[in-house]
Amino acid sequence: MPEVKHHHHLFHHKKDEGEPAEVDYAREEKHHKHKERLAELDTLAAGAYALHEKHQLKKDPKNTHKHKIKEEIAAAVAVSSGGFAFHEHHEKKAARKERKSHGHH
Repeated sequence: MPEVKHHHHLFHHKKDEGEPAEVDYAREEKHHKHKERLAELDTLAAGAYALHEKHQLKKDPKNTHKHKIKEEIAAAVAVSSGGFAFHEHHEKKAARKERKSHGHH
């Protein structure tokens, strides 16, 4: 059975000879910036949904427990996506630093 090579990372593929491929630092920086912006939008959307559910708590007293659970879940999603945005911000900064240290502008 032939051996199958699996590539798990987008930017650090290896050439067939086993040598590491040249990394496009500008592309990597752009990739992390894009993921950071998406995570920021996720944070905003989840926060807005949490506020909506908090409003529904007051508006619909019959289903208070359901709205409280949804509000807490949305708040947790907002916090976690905010953390992911923070992580991607630091990855973007690291890619920018690598790009500048390799003489690319």
